Amino acid sequence: MSQTAQAVRFDQYGDRDELYVTDVPMPEAGPGEVVVEVRAAGINPFDAMIRSGVIRDLFPVDFPSGQGSDLAGVVSAVGAGVDGLGVGDEVLGWSPSGATQATHVAVPAIHVVAKPPQVSWEVAGSLHMVGATAYAALRAVAPQPGETVAVSAAAGGVGSFLVQMLTGRGVRVLGIASSANAWWLQKHGVVPVPYGDGLLERLEQAAGAGGVDAFIDLYGPEYLDLAVALGIKPDRIQTTVAMERAAQIGARTDGRHNATAREVLVELVGLVASGAVEPTIAATYPLDRVADAFAELEQGHTHGKIVLIP
Repeated sequence: MSQTAQAVRFDQYGDRDELYVTDVPMPEAGPGEVVVEVRAAGINPFDAMIRSGVIRDLFPVDFPSGQGSDLAGVVSAVGAGVDGLGVGDEVLGWSPSGATQATHVAVPAIHVVAKPPQVSWEVAGSLHMVGATAYAALRAVAPQPGETVAVSAAAGGVGSFLVQMLTGRGVRVLGIASSANAWWLQKHGVVPVPYGDGLLERLEQAAGAGGVDAFIDLYGPEYLDLAVALGIKPDRIQTTVAMERAAQIGARTDGRHNATAREVLVELVGLVASGAVEPTIAATYPLDRVADAFAELEQGHTHGKIVLIP
């Protein structure tokens, strides 16, 4: 094995121009860990929030810092006490170290599961963050078959995963997104509702006499106010982003941390492998173009995931 790996780093809080790729010591597999040769690593808005420093009080970092939590790759080393995994195994999962945007990374073995052959590297390497976030949001509002649930940012990375989970459970989904994504939402059994002026009236019309039973916000606080205006009870309003407004109205704020159990990851992989959920890959970039990848992400309205390919 090579004595060095390459990894994305940043030395201070700031914008994407702080990112660079550098040689780092090859990670070693400590007790309970495996080293994964990374084939794909998803990028997420959360990465940019950490790097910018806007959430440094909640998620401080030590400099120089790595970046990223999602990954898929091939096991290249196995630490003491690890059972059921061997060198050469194809895996996917996540790392709490925040440094998966690299050629190699040491990961707790309990955070990875086998990658099915029918799941592409790009999908596998970007599965955990969106899948776990979607899973937690769905569980927070506990939708029942036949109910109507509205979802904001419905065609984004988390949204596109979530709406497919909802329709798969027999839920009627009103997907709030741009008109350009209406075709994709309709293809996946979702009622598209364009955002913008008049959204409340469009949602009421789309919902019909039964109204909207629950609301999952993946965009911002204005959608919590919209949910209240629709008459939805606070315990059936969930947001992954507007924490302050949620606290004011009593809405739920379940996130990825509520769905990081290994059995959840196994369930998510099963949904993708079976075709019940079809994740969308918006773009791929080589590791040394990580800043370009975040430039595309930060434009907003990305349909699907952006993935780094080391």
